[in-house]
Amino acid sequence: MQATLLEVLNTASSWVWGAPLLILLVGTGIYLTILLRGLQLTALGHALYLALVVRREPDDQPGDISHFQALMTALAATVGTGNIAGVATAIAAGGPGAMFWMWVTGIFGMATKYAEAVLAVRFRQVAADGTMSGGPMYYLRDGLRQPWLATLFAAFAAIAAFGIGNMVQSNSVAHAAEETFDIPRWITGLVLAGGSALVILGGIRSIGRAASAFVPLMIVLYVGGAAAVLVATADQILPSLGLIFQHAFTPTAATGGFLGSAVMLTVRMGVARGVFSNESGLGSAPIAAAAAQTRHPVAQAMVSMTQTFIDTLIVCTFTGLVILNTGAWQSGETGAALTTLAFRDGLGGNAGPVLVATGLIFFAYTTLLGWSYYGEKSLQFLFGDRAVTPYRAVFCVLIAVGAVAELDVVWTFSDVMNGLMAFPNLIGLLGLSGIVASETRSYLEAKQPKRGQ
Repeated sequence: MQATLLEVLNTASSWVWGAPLLILLVGTGIYLTILLRGLQLTALGHALYLALVVRREPDDQPGDISHFQALMTALAATVGTGNIAGVATAIAAGGPGAMFWMWVTGIFGMATKYAEAVLAVRFRQVAADGTMSGGPMYYLRDGLRQPWLATLFAAFAAIAAFGIGNMVQSNSVAHAAEETFDIPRWITGLVLAGGSALVILGGIRSIGRAASAFVPLMIVLYVGGAAAVLVATADQILPSLGLIFQHAFTPTAATGGFLGSAVMLTVRMGVARGVFSNESGLGSAPIAAAAAQTRHPVAQAMVSMTQTFIDTLIVCTFTGLVILNTGAWQSGETGAALTTLAFRDGLGGNAGPVLVATGLIFFAYTTLLGWSYYGEKSLQFLFGDRAVTPYRAVFCVLIAVGAVAELDVVWTFSDVMNGLMAFPNLIGLLGLSGIVASETRSYLEAKQPKRGQ
């Protein structure tokens, strides 16, 4: 029975995450890039300044957390197994050229992420408990005037939060802790549930504080370890970049344990893993953006689009170059095992495996925190404030359950729900793109110096 259900869900996942969705995701990013005149590139410096230097607006701005904390909360949910295992899977199946298409997805995804955040702040509301509520469900209902799409999105997001945002993540942490540090899975589950409860039960302000502490640390540690490998293999950086650009447009021949790849497979794997990693267009990150302290939607949107830049164009790139520089991509391994092999070869001894395992643990833990908020706001939209407290309690209990359970069906089902979130969200982005352009013009015009000054 379970095997049959899993087969059905695998078929559904292949359909949901097939070419139509990937084309729609990237196509929406291309359209928004044209509409916004390449804003994600021309304004990237200003966006990074707002995100990393200004960090917060004055306290009298409406919102629950600083825009830096909103960015870190979104990064907490996004920077995860996709940056370690997803990149490796893309290269193992699609060859070095898959990295190029991940970059393309990331660049256009920045425009999508920007538009999501503009609309999230533009249509956010103050909930009965005094906190901000926003995201695709609100701009679909109040902006696009399609409440049925809003309900669909909230339902898909709530289900995904319990699976891909909860049990799947605790399961990944438990496996990594057991294999690397010989810690029983049930102990990991209890510690993880308790540690998560301390943060989650405090709401978005508590999550924002935890994310702003953990996320920068975990990214710096992981990227620092990857940088050490790249320094040790510096003579291979240019050849690796050459492989990426060469095989983005030409087939990759079989070599060693690598079975070879046609160009279409390279493109598909790069785009699919890129979208999985940065989640641009899926509609999750704007839920966090709506909580930010800001008066103008564009100010937070500028900050939000740096999420995709950091996730895909920085963290994923470091992982990919480590895999290529060390030659591990030809080993025949895939997923986290391939990344672990590459770091082991690059750093020597146990340092590499420990770094990758620690990265997986921290990345998955922070994903729990970010997705707990996404699920909370989705259920609050569907059932009101009375759903919040029970949801937080159940979410924490399921963290412990996920650590010890076999989750093939849960993983695949939540993966389907995660993909289904994109369809109503993308309809909203396309239908409300005029508002995104208008808000952008008003912000940029206000920033221009007055004539005669």
